[in-house]
Amino acid sequence: MQGLSQGDYFIIKALEDGVQVIGLTRGSNTKFHHAEKLDKNEMLVVQFTEHTSAIKIKGKAIIHSSVGQVKNDE
Repeated sequence: MQGLSQGDYFIIKALEDGVQVIGLTRGSNTKFHHAEKLDKNEMLVVQFTEHTSAIKIKGKAIIHSSVGQVKNDE
């Protein structure tokens, strides 16, 4: 299976109010660098970049990417 790489886009769709999306930096000292809060049915298109190595999602959401769909509602 092919994984996500820098430049890949994916979509986060909130299944409830208050879903938090947090971008984490690259490098030896990982830090939060950006945060968004989504309400139910809002969507956010995001991308890994030279500055973003990970994205943390808190709350019930569906994540669509080139490798498939994940639902974190449990």
